[in-house]
Amino acid sequence: MKISRQPTPVTIKIDQKQLENVKCFKYLGSLLTDDGRCTSEIKSRIAMAKAAFSKKKNLLTSKLDLNLRKKLLKCYIWSIALIGAETWTLRAVDQKHLESFEMWCWRRMEKISWTDYVRNEEVLIRVSEQRNILHEIRKRKANWIGHVLRRNCLLKEVIEGKIEGRIEVTRRRGRRRKKMLDDLGDRRGYCHLKEKALDRIKWRNCFGRDCGPVVLTDY
Repeated sequence: MKISRQPTPVTIKIDQKQLENVKCFKYLGSLLTDDGRCTSEIKSRIAMAKAAFSKKKNLLTSKLDLNLRKKLLKCYIWSIALIGAETWTLRAVDQKHLESFEMWCWRRMEKISWTDYVRNEEVLIRVSEQRNILHEIRKRKANWIGHVLRRNCLLKEVIEGKIEGRIEVTRRRGRRRKKMLDDLGDRRGYCHLKEKALDRIKWRNCFGRDCGPVVLTDY
């Protein structure tokens, strides 16, 4: 599989047998696609989490205490949906998928159908919650990136690595692709982000629970 903006077939032969060109495949449980995006992986994780919710539906929608059911949901369902979330590069469409999944969980848990015309704000009030899943992903990403930047390891070399030589660059339409570290939102650049990561306490203070505003939006 060739990962590129415009994937083209690659000819590789082993023992006179040509390897098949594929557009996606699973590696260590993650779904890799030839466009280099995380959208397919996120949709796959959400589908698995919804299937897990259906298996435990009787428990999660029972008359147990609400706080206990919320803990079960975040421990059992969200853990399935957010496996590998530390490495995701989230576009606006991916964030909408995740926020929609979050609201799907609360609505199913409270047995609220879409035909009831209950707004998302009202659902969140009923379960005493805020939009939290994107904050959780950002916090996990910050913890993982901070751990990587404080060590001398292969992952750090991959993040900081540069390919020598010149390539012919042509201007493409649209904005540049979002990078994994862009979610952490340090406008002063990678060097300042790396410097801040060396102080574990300051790093945790910067990327704790209250790392950004919670926006309530109906979808």
